[in-house]
Amino acid sequence: MGRVTERRRTIRIRDGVVSARPDTLVAEEPLEIRLNGRPLAITMRTPGDDFALAAGFLVSEGVIGDGSEVQSIVYCAGATADGVNTYNVVDVKLAPGVQVPDITLERNVYTTSSCGLCGKASLDAVRTTTRHPIADTPPVRVEPELLSALPDRLRESQRVFDRTGGLHAAALFSETGELLDIREDVGRHNAVDKLVGRALTDHRLPLSRAILLVSGRASFELAQKAVMAGIPMLAAVSAPSSLAVDLAVETGLTLVGFLRGPSMNVYAGDHRIALEATVGQG
Repeated sequence: MGRVTERRRTIRIRDGVVSARPDTLVAEEPLEIRLNGRPLAITMRTPGDDFALAAGFLVSEGVIGDGSEVQSIVYCAGATADGVNTYNVVDVKLAPGVQVPDITLERNVYTTSSCGLCGKASLDAVRTTTRHPIADTPPVRVEPELLSALPDRLRESQRVFDRTGGLHAAALFSETGELLDIREDVGRHNAVDKLVGRALTDHRLPLSRAILLVSGRASFELAQKAVMAGIPMLAAVSAPSSLAVDLAVETGLTLVGFLRGPSMNVYAGDHRIALEATVGQG
């Protein structure tokens, strides 16, 4: 399996002083995801948690929604010229009786590390109906102070980021602020898929009492992944997109952006935030 980090020679310039030294970089390699032996998608990812990544991707695509629907996930053909397995091809075999979706050119998606939805035929194609509607879950209600503490807890747990400075992170917290799981990846969407995929294989879906925190912005694709996993609350340290807000409003997702210290913006689902102050119009 590929390494999470790699070393490269670099020239450093500090206050006019030039030196040569090795630097630790985050690894980025392609992963081909196959479904019952047929190619489905290729994503650029940081090696590691590949089975969880594949499972989480299939949850986001609406292919599976429960761990019992997966019979096996294995590495398969993907060798170099000298016959060494690259561990860059994963095949997900569905359990007997699970319907295999029609894999057409429209579904054959190439995803880069910055965009998990590139190649989609239309916006309607990503508005997949979730099997875990958020509205069906008992309401989660958290204090703003609890949310404010989560980014620091996320940052403290980013082990590979400390060495490279080049990874996105996603974490699941309980409604009491307990860190349940954290994943890092060069792609923000991959980090979330790894979380969701691990929850699926551990038979913990839907994540109806969890808070999803991401280290970057809250894009439409991340809101979609939260909804598909039944996560009621998505928080981001940066801005959301307009489509992410629209999706949050439509599905009942609580969406928090610019979560930095005691400050935050609540764009949808404010009923899950324990607000005492009167909300004024401004």
